Amino acid sequence: MTGTDEVPGPFAPAPPRPESPRNTGSAVVGLLIVAALTAAGMAMAGGPREIDGQALPVSGAFTSEGAKAPAGTVRPAPKEVRELETNPLLAEGVALGAVTCRLPAISRDPAKLETYYKTFASCLAEAWKPALDQANEPNLTATVQVTLPESSACGKAPSENEAVAYYCGGDTTIYAPTQWMLSDAGLERSRHLATMAHEYGHHVQRSSGILSAAAEKMSSPDEDSPADKELVRRIELQANCFGALALAAAAGRGSISTSLANAALADYGRADDSDTHGSRRNQLKWAKAGFSGKATSACNTWAAPASEVK
Repeated sequence: MTGTDEVPGPFAPAPPRPESPRNTGSAVVGLLIVAALTAAGMAMAGGPREIDGQALPVSGAFTSEGAKAPAGTVRPAPKEVRELETNPLLAEGVALGAVTCRLPAISRDPAKLETYYKTFASCLAEAWKPALDQANEPNLTATVQVTLPESSACGKAPSENEAVAYYCGGDTTIYAPTQWMLSDAGLERSRHLATMAHEYGHHVQRSSGILSAAAEKMSSPDEDSPADKELVRRIELQANCFGALALAAAAGRGSISTSLANAALADYGRADDSDTHGSRRNQLKWAKAGFSGKATSACNTWAAPASEVK
């Protein structure tokens, strides 16, 4: 892993967020992983500060600078690989494509906020496409829903005290209820972007097979053992790293200025210590590893010693 304990240069560490139930680290994260795998053959992760998803591409919303495969190249069909440390997505040299995200104004209006999320998710999908192509893994379509379902492919939805938003791998959907998100972040764009990028990181884990591989290693249905909680922390810390990778891919272009990307990066250091999401120090440390590392190999939490995923 790369990165240092302090945010370098302009990335001044942000003060901790006020104490709240949704930031204490929710066991619902692990529960949803196994529930989805058991019920639907797919994996899911959810919990504090999580919203991942995708929207149908918005015409003109982004431009990609990612590399394309040479003409005439024949490759086998992409497929998920149920491996962790050795997953092809984490191989040396695998990188996201630089993108220009052109986002609408953020708003408290539910329809406009949904459009904001979907436009950004489309840009995230474009940023991640070159990396998934390099790994020959599927670039699955994710969706964003801003209303809370009574249940989904991952079962009963968590409560507002358990999650700000969550990702369900069973239906590849980011559930980001408008009121939950606005209550948590207001109109602070950096926090919305950090949350969305983190949740899209879970979607990438789902697409690659990482979530499925992690779920297969869970030792109990409720994931309350120390070993299971460590697995969940490795999932969550990798999602922070993946989120920061995507922010770096968009930084300084379009609607995401360098200063806004820096603020979103700092947001990963505002969470409380959590037995399912990791210490505040490590949550920020892994985000910085992705932001400065520029390649997916910087986010291999599965190869890290236990001390770096506490």
